Amino acid sequence: MLTVQIVLFDGFDLLDAIAPYEVFNAAGMHAEKAVSVEFVTAEGPRSVTSGINGLKIEASGSLNPQQAGIILVPGAAGAVEGDGPDSIPAILSRAAQTELIGLMEQALGQKDIVVATVCGGSLLLAMGGLLEGRRAVTHHIGMDVLGATGANPVPARVVDDGNLVSGGGVTSGLDVALYLVERELGPRIAHAVEQLFEFERRGTVWKETGLAPGGQKQKASDEPDIAADKVKAAYAAEDNKITQASVFDGDWDTTIATPVGKMQIKLFISTSNGIIQGNAIQGDETVPFLDPLLQDNKLTWSLRITKPMRLNLKFETVVDGDAMSGVAKAGMLPSSKLTGKRIS
Repeated sequence: MLTVQIVLFDGFDLLDAIAPYEVFNAAGMHAEKAVSVEFVTAEGPRSVTSGINGLKIEASGSLNPQQAGIILVPGAAGAVEGDGPDSIPAILSRAAQTELIGLMEQALGQKDIVVATVCGGSLLLAMGGLLEGRRAVTHHIGMDVLGATGANPVPARVVDDGNLVSGGGVTSGLDVALYLVERELGPRIAHAVEQLFEFERRGTVWKETGLAPGGQKQKASDEPDIAADKVKAAYAAEDNKITQASVFDGDWDTTIATPVGKMQIKLFISTSNGIIQGNAIQGDETVPFLDPLLQDNKLTWSLRITKPMRLNLKFETVVDGDAMSGVAKAGMLPSSKLTGKRIS
């Protein structure tokens, strides 16, 4: 018996969840009830409000991260632009702060469980720090954010990374489910479901097997260009570097206003031998600045944060006396405003 758990959370996208549900149910009909499908939540049986006009779906079970089979995580439905509470980033972030992430971390550690995601489902897991170094795909407008979490984005319709199978845009739920039916039950069952639905799976499933395309490895769009930054830093260093850096030197209390709330971060910036260095403290975690660069009276750097979600943020700041202002950005997420004051 192939057990499929489809995870619901408040604000989930209906098609992300229902399309795979129908595919797996149809596979069960053709495979003499060899498939069991259930809507579940991290909290247990409850009514779950979707992100489409508040339509509710009843989840009948609790997510079991020890149950062999497939666990599928959908994405969210909401505003693509803006930073309000009904925006997709805010919905995914709230879900990432529930028990769901801990349960999915357990599931990813099981050899007999395949974790599948549709659309923003991969972003949800990535924001919780579960996809670092893993190959995955999400909706095309979220690919740079996926990369900013430490995952390796692959621009394919479906990506098979072993026990992690992810799909791109919202309609990819059909493709992900049909591929998993073929992988777990065989091509004849998958073909029968395709005929029933009058739908043929789209695209080539990407796997890290076979010959790799020739040419050099391309750098992800969000990945810091370390070599280029070093060159820029070298030129900037010749232009009164210590005098400029002294404007930023000191200890700072800063606040970053994000779509999911305010983050309090302490910054410690210093200049030694003309080289700008910095550390950020958030709670009990200290993180060094990545590739700090002073240019045109602006200080930029990257920072890997883990709270309230795992992201690689890019900062751009200016100083006016003892006041700091600027922005922090990750991919297509709305820019977050940074404000701060020097404390020493």
